Amino acid sequence: QVQLVESGGGLVQAGGSLRLSCAYSVHTFNSLAMGWFRQAPGKEREFVAAIRWNGGSTHYTDSVKGRFTISRDGAKKTVHLQMNSLKPEDSAGYYCAAGTGIILSEIRSKLSYNYWGQGTQVTVSS
Repeated sequence: QVQLVESGGGLVQAGGSLRLSCAYSVHTFNSLAMGWFRQAPGKEREFVAAIRWNGGSTHYTDSVKGRFTISRDGAKKTVHLQMNSLKPEDSAGYYCAAGTGIILSEIRSKLSYNYWGQGTQVTVSS
């Protein structure tokens, strides 16, 4: 059974940092990709970042480039999202996702991912 469990959310002041973690049970093989999405109240779930097991390439939405970093720890079966210089507009529920066989052009689409965690809330105060 595939499980994704997020942790690390919380309340932080603007300019601060948080590190989200996603503990996964999904079998890792070359075609796997894992991503982070976020959803604010009344808005669509949007792509934040992703990492591909084949080659380890990382991908980010423009609004977080230079501030967020996605990484993986194979030994601990965890994917992290380090978030620095947080802004109030980063406030949202953050969701970990996993998918297989995702082509590069579709890595930012939530429809490409088969498995989802329950989410962790991030709130950035101004």
